Amino acid sequence: MGRVILTGDRPTGKLHLGHYVGSLRNRVLLQNEGNYDKMFVFIADVQALTDNADNPEKVRQNIIELALDYLACGLDPEKVTIFIQSQIPQLHEMTQFFSNLVTVQRLQRNPTVKTEMAMRGFEGGATDDNKRGLPVGFFTYPISQAADICAFKSTTVPVGEDQEPMIEQCREIVRSFNGTYYCDVLVEPEILLPSNLVCRRLPGTDGKAKMSKSLGNCIYISDDAKTLEQKVKGMFTDPGHLRVEDPGKVEGNTVFTYLDAFCEPGDFAKYLPEYANLDELKDHYRRGGLGDMKCKKFLINVLNDRLEPIRQRRHAYEQDIPKVYEILRKGSADAREVAAQTLHQMKDAMKINYFDDAALIAEQAEKYKK
Repeated sequence: MGRVILTGDRPTGKLHLGHYVGSLRNRVLLQNEGNYDKMFVFIADVQALTDNADNPEKVRQNIIELALDYLACGLDPEKVTIFIQSQIPQLHEMTQFFSNLVTVQRLQRNPTVKTEMAMRGFEGGATDDNKRGLPVGFFTYPISQAADICAFKSTTVPVGEDQEPMIEQCREIVRSFNGTYYCDVLVEPEILLPSNLVCRRLPGTDGKAKMSKSLGNCIYISDDAKTLEQKVKGMFTDPGHLRVEDPGKVEGNTVFTYLDAFCEPGDFAKYLPEYANLDELKDHYRRGGLGDMKCKKFLINVLNDRLEPIRQRRHAYEQDIPKVYEILRKGSADAREVAAQTLHQMKDAMKINYFDDAALIAEQAEKYKK
């Protein structure tokens, strides 16, 4: 098999613009280019349960939200296999086998794990009322993620830059498995990052960190035009740009960061014809004489232009939810078939395919005849 693409998201709520420019938009481009043999996109509900074990209903409800966002953004189930992680039991077997190849110390050094632990308030061994002990499932989710990737022999994983440590850990597991069992069953994946650096970590509307549901600074892909307008109008700009005539800073100005991520050449002729391109708009803002609201109104038009077709597709799928579940059911069945083939090859390499090993059975039979 040649190029195999795999990527996915946790079902923790509707997807936002950070997801869109960081990965989703790239997935649709890859799908439409067709330069691959297979493409898998999955809903990582098992991973979501590692820190939502007490709230499975939240995960259950968000499955459909994520599926709707996928389909609305343009993922085509005729071209892409969309599946639910928990419905592929082979992944859990692989996770167990891989856990024997990774040390606790290596997991503790994973920067993504450390960051996620801090964000969720987990502390290893904590027992007081203010800190939650660290669930084993959460701590070991890099191993589970490696299983997700390896099960489909993925060569390319389009994700955000915060996932680079996870992909590197997966490559280590592949090398360890193939080396331990003297085989070439598993494939080392490569990360695929957005070419536009701005898209790799889109800030929230407040200008802080990255866009995050927990920080309440998101614009969701499914937001209607009115909601989007309100959020953009409240967006962080340059705190020193107090009057229209004041020179302004573009760097660190969230409005211009979003324009860098979403603006296309034709947008100016359509919505702001007095400027030829984004560079001219930035130069005017730096000189002074350009108000924040004018820039925000332009951004609102740009975002609505990108999102309106997505809203329309989402609305169409919302009218036939059983069809969406059928897409997920079929995708999960197809994914199970592929994962089962890989798991069988792994068991062959590990020599635990006892009932398929005719030579072993014959050898043991001969041994006990003596």
